Amino acid sequence: MEKCLINESADVREAIRAIEAGQKGIAVIVNTNGCLQGVVTDGDIRRGLLAGVKLKASITSIMNRKPTKAVSGMSQSSIVELLKQSALESLPLVDSKNCVIDVILLTDLTQETDTGKADGFSCALIMAGGEGRRLLPLTENLPKPLVEVGGMPLIERQVRRVANAGVSRIYIAVNYLAGMIESHLGDGSRYGVEIQYLREQQKLGTAGALSLIKDTLDGPVLLMNGDVFTSIDFRYLLDFHSKHQPLITVAAIDYHVEIPYGVIKTAGAFAVCLEEKPSQQFLCNAGIYAISPEAVSQVPQNQPYNMTDLIELGISQKSGVAVFPVHEYWSDIGTHAELDKARSELKIVKETLGDLEEFDESAVNIGLNLRRAA
Repeated sequence: MEKCLINESADVREAIRAIEAGQKGIAVIVNTNGCLQGVVTDGDIRRGLLAGVKLKASITSIMNRKPTKAVSGMSQSSIVELLKQSALESLPLVDSKNCVIDVILLTDLTQETDTGKADGFSCALIMAGGEGRRLLPLTENLPKPLVEVGGMPLIERQVRRVANAGVSRIYIAVNYLAGMIESHLGDGSRYGVEIQYLREQQKLGTAGALSLIKDTLDGPVLLMNGDVFTSIDFRYLLDFHSKHQPLITVAAIDYHVEIPYGVIKTAGAFAVCLEEKPSQQFLCNAGIYAISPEAVSQVPQNQPYNMTDLIELGISQKSGVAVFPVHEYWSDIGTHAELDKARSELKIVKETLGDLEEFDESAVNIGLNLRRAA
């Protein structure tokens, strides 16, 4: 329980840390006496980011001040009913003075299995056909997805992350030096997944390979660029997509631009105000998507087609495009500078964790997320 609790003076970053460390899906905010002040879920955080809330903002800016709670003395059956009626997975348990004495998880009471997986995705597609020219000469004889980050090829990290999320079928679109990627990953059996390769006879752009998937899709496709290094929890992406039911959900990172000059705003020939060294905030495409079967069916067969085309098509239609703000670690390994940075970040996290299992993904992800938030 203690890992779920944070003080009301905490910021959004500390709430993210509590949600991940507590593994109960919520951060519970208390005052100095331990009395309940509110709760925050991952959904609350992402809605706040969409509204422009910064990670360093006070947690009070996004918390639910009137959360559903259970009171000491309630029967287990009553708490289960309360959770189910409220469509909640967890809630705080308080005593007669409103002090938090436990954080209750529904599956602990019902003994039902919560896989914690994103297995609602029908499959994943990793776009790994690019030449990686910005990483020359490193990619002269090596496909970019096989560039190592922390001693492991980037695409292997992606396959492991997708496998750990519960997605059992992975397509990999290949073109440049495809044989090297196929030789390294094989059929996916050593990662507990089935890998099929979509061999582009011509360059199909960033979305055209979707048309090469011939199997029936019984759920959305998780699509990601082959040069993305991230600790995103795909379960939250799937939940977000399922809730909003768009054609496409686009994962987006928060990007700040610092302007080092005083910006003058004008009306005609006259200045109306001067803003000294302002910063601008944008949500930028992270190269990770949840794509509905309906959207996949609209990709033209075996011809060049980009995600920008598919997104614009989605925006023009009623069901539209949803935006999933990313607060986890994310890096586009497209340049030498970004590659060096990602390698450095991962090295620092591993050194901080000390003795670590060979692939303790959860601990590494939390460490990366904390560095991102900082």
